[in-house]
Amino acid sequence: MTARRKAAGIALTGIAPLVFTALSATPAVAHGSMTDPVSRISACFAEGPEHPKSAACKAMVAAAGTQALYDWNGVRDGNAGGQSKKRIPDGKLCSANSAEYKGLDLPRADWPATKLQAGNHTFHYKATAPHRGSFELYLTKDGYDPAKPLKWSDLEAKPFAKVTNPKLTGGDYVFSGKVPARSGRHLIYSIWQRSDSPEAFYTCSDVVFGKDSGGAGKGVAPAAAAPSDRQIAAEADKSTIDHMHHGAHGGAPAAGTDGKAQHDSAAGNAAHPNGGAAKEVDPKQAGDQQAAGNHLAETGGNSATGPIAIGGAAVLALGASVLFASTRRKAARQRG
Repeated sequence: MTARRKAAGIALTGIAPLVFTALSATPAVAHGSMTDPVSRISACFAEGPEHPKSAACKAMVAAAGTQALYDWNGVRDGNAGGQSKKRIPDGKLCSANSAEYKGLDLPRADWPATKLQAGNHTFHYKATAPHRGSFELYLTKDGYDPAKPLKWSDLEAKPFAKVTNPKLTGGDYVFSGKVPARSGRHLIYSIWQRSDSPEAFYTCSDVVFGKDSGGAGKGVAPAAAAPSDRQIAAEADKSTIDHMHHGAHGGAPAAGTDGKAQHDSAAGNAAHPNGGAAKEVDPKQAGDQQAAGNHLAETGGNSATGPIAIGGAAVLALGASVLFASTRRKAARQRG
């Protein structure tokens, strides 16, 4: 047996338990965040957790640290059960009442924002672990002041867009909605409620209709950008979310906890048993394997395919390529 074949065999042996664990973990945990219009956490993650560029994202890190950005797809309440308005208090809507994400609740008029127009809009929600459920999108009322803490009463009583089990395309949930007319700076609040679990996910997306007045002259915000799939893959091992058990029935922390898992994500641990190995992942190989993960995710958002897509970048892109690269080096050393 050649060294290359031996290395490949070792890599497959190493990743097989990970795949089995993912397939056997039920129900699958859902994770994700809005990327069009870009959510606050997605925009700040895209800027870079360690060195964000905008003043608002810097303030967020100063308030709660960088880990919230590495956990960008986990703003959640594990026991929401369709009672979000009762469980999340005013002033803590963007963090879902989680201490880890408290920086998202900072009342500022300079959060990175997306230009938006009234009328039909196609929304994109990045699903790093897809699952069945419903999305509700709420828009702030006329007179909304971004320099004040966000309250439930700032949002319209009914969602302007609501969809159940939208189509998953390229790793994103994609659905349409008719945006009401507004002017100036506003906010879109999304609730993604799972149908097979009480867990729900939340996002705050800052948007601007027409000219950005900065909210009563408070300053104009930079344009928001969504994280790339490559960045998501590169940073996946730094997440503290346990993708295999976090959010299952009866095991999810309630709102008001810090939202962190007790250990690193199963994907991150498997891909980086000795830490730091991700630096030697071939970018092209990671991209190819990630594309394969997205293809699997597109087959549907049910409990059978959900685990396969969990941290798709982490498990499929990083896991396989990192294990193969490390074992190939080991085999080469033994041969030499």
